[in-house]
Amino acid sequence: MPGAVVVDLGSGTGVLGLLACQAGAKRVYSIEETSLIELARDICQANGFTDRIRFIKGLSTRVALPEPADVILADQIGHFGFEAGLFDYFSDARRRFLKPNGVTIPQRITFCIAPVEHGPLWQQVEFWNGSPAGLDVRPARALASNTGYPVKLLPEQLLGPSVEPFSVDPSTSGSQPLHFGCTLPITRTGTLHGLGCWFVAQLSPSVTMSNSPLSEQRVDRRNVFFPLDRPVSVQAGDAVIVTMQILPVQIAVTWKVEIRKNDRPDTERLRFTHSTLKGMLIAREDLQRTHPAFVPTLSPWGTARQTVLTLCDGTRPLAQIECELLHRHPDLFPSLSNAATFVAEVVTRYSV
Repeated sequence: MPGAVVVDLGSGTGVLGLLACQAGAKRVYSIEETSLIELARDICQANGFTDRIRFIKGLSTRVALPEPADVILADQIGHFGFEAGLFDYFSDARRRFLKPNGVTIPQRITFCIAPVEHGPLWQQVEFWNGSPAGLDVRPARALASNTGYPVKLLPEQLLGPSVEPFSVDPSTSGSQPLHFGCTLPITRTGTLHGLGCWFVAQLSPSVTMSNSPLSEQRVDRRNVFFPLDRPVSVQAGDAVIVTMQILPVQIAVTWKVEIRKNDRPDTERLRFTHSTLKGMLIAREDLQRTHPAFVPTLSPWGTARQTVLTLCDGTRPLAQIECELLHRHPDLFPSLSNAATFVAEVVTRYSV
């Protein structure tokens, strides 16, 4: 509304803030952690809104604002509705930034699922059961079948209608796990390779945004394909029973699938269980360092970083810190230029 104070989380090039100004916003706080913020400043100036947009470089969960907001908005929805951090950032922003009667955009996220036939994409999973160049790469097969694949699905790749099993306000859900289940009807004969997933974002009571392959006004954003361990022939009248758990902060999805064949008894149902947690590549060295019994000590590079942080005491200029770092750690930095690069990486991340 005209006169509103607006917060744009993860603002990128700042386009949503410009639209807010066009709609009459009194002030916009454009929060962006990456160097895109510099481009956003230039675009803002080119459009004549520098008097109303305040740019804040940082992660929204680590910054403070001088006044409460009427509206908090973000386009951090991802492919399936949660991957880009919307739930975590919105929950924090509602608690710390928003007026009691303020609104968030989007107001709700609805998850959508459909049975999918996609042979070429499933072959990317099965590839690891082969022997390219005569090499055994089968250890990667389990990782491949427990991975979500971004893909732009087509309506003809769906084996039945989509189902909307779950809807949530991202500003109140926070980091809590999301659990839901549904039954997907099969309406044509084909081969089930996996699940197709997308979102519907409720921007206002009358406006939605979706990357659905069935939407005539589909936004240009890919969907997600969650594969089954092996293809299953299906026909009209069959059903796919899905149970899904989502961990928003970890960006992890577990999908359990039962296939109920219309011409077979329930005792012969096919069952699959997959999880992106099983598809994560984690080096054993890193895993060992996360064990509760692990006793950490600083590496030489960790000690150098500690040196820089200690020298950032509010009295020393950057040039002095660079020289002192080179003096204390000559084995790590062959020149002042190398030390300066290291110092810049540390202070841009941790200093104010």
